[in-house]
Amino acid sequence: MQENKTVALVSLGCAKNAVDLQLRAGRMIKAGYSLSPDPDRADVCVVNTCAFIESAREEAEAEITRALALKERGNFSKVIVAGCYPKRYPKAKGKFPGVDGWEGVPDKWEDPAVPGLRLTGKAFAYLKIAEGCAHRCAYCAIPGIRGKFRSRPFDSIVAEAKSLVATGCRELDIIAQDPMLYGCDLKGRKRVRLTDLLRALDEIEGDFWIRVLYSYPSEITGEFIEWLVNSPHAARYVDVPLQHTVPEVLEKMGRKSAIAATRMAADVLRDCVPGVTLRTTIMTGFPGETEARFNMLLSDLRRMQFDHLGCFAYSPETGTRGAKMRGRPSRKVAEERERAVMGQAQALWSVKSKRMLGGEYRALVVAPGVARMESQAPDVDGVVYVDSDSVGEFVTVRLKKVRGFDFEADTVCE
Repeated sequence: MQENKTVALVSLGCAKNAVDLQLRAGRMIKAGYSLSPDPDRADVCVVNTCAFIESAREEAEAEITRALALKERGNFSKVIVAGCYPKRYPKAKGKFPGVDGWEGVPDKWEDPAVPGLRLTGKAFAYLKIAEGCAHRCAYCAIPGIRGKFRSRPFDSIVAEAKSLVATGCRELDIIAQDPMLYGCDLKGRKRVRLTDLLRALDEIEGDFWIRVLYSYPSEITGEFIEWLVNSPHAARYVDVPLQHTVPEVLEKMGRKSAIAATRMAADVLRDCVPGVTLRTTIMTGFPGETEARFNMLLSDLRRMQFDHLGCFAYSPETGTRGAKMRGRPSRKVAEERERAVMGQAQALWSVKSKRMLGGEYRALVVAPGVARMESQAPDVDGVVYVDSDSVGEFVTVRLKKVRGFDFEADTVCE
């Protein structure tokens, strides 16, 4: 067993990547390592990387280079590079002399070596329920990195959820590339689906939220909507990554089966789930997006009125069908359209957020002086700055000021 060894962690990319790093950290802690209090000094540095788009690769390369420079100065004894970058570029290790380990994403499921461990802090945790993707969208390299869709064993998820809640976790954030497909590939259980899992999590005793992140529009079922409405733990929040709204562009993206659902998802969810918060992600500059079609996208988004919205300019990825398609707007145009989408979203938010001022809402304190309401998902939405240091506790807040996408609030004594 290793003793008195420390490890520094660098987490890049999405929450699913962060869960992989958390599992690795658990194994190392079990083997005798401890987390370094100084991220720039440790026996081992693990750089967990993303390689989804060009900007992610550039960030990964910069962090690897930085870690190696610190190793040269004696700050680290070893540097291990893990995650999507080594998986996608297995031969790229030669670009980085001094790297001691070059390891891709995990191939098999594993239960946490340290139950209840979470690098997100005490209040909330990401709970990954599946790996890989069953879709083959023309713009996306993830199937080539993460592989085909495969569900995590049902009992493993429930066991981890119980340990998290038992150690004070007050929000379980359900993540996968496509959570809606959970269970479609499992054998040995009869008709296990996402809602079966969610109902099992509902049976865990305690006061906590369950937030399901990422819902492919055509896979949102009536059963899932019923769970949102009736569950004692459900956060009434749905993240529906539309990517686009114009049928011709969606068809080129390989999302033809989702066209009808894409155009009606916001209306259906608002009609069926009172008070639901909706988020989406939009891509600009994909092949086939003419100026007229982009204007249609803006019009659709004004009608749909998403509460939260993210947007990014398309990055053609080697090995994807989209990279070979003609009719792609220039990078400059794609970025101009990205700014236009976000500008419109910010204008809508300005109106919506002001209407919320003076209202009282339940919020979870996730860090000293920082909380999130049911309408705010971690990392992607805003936060509420509060006069409370009770991390891991629910409080009632009265919103008093908007600060960008954040709020300032007072806690209300009950």
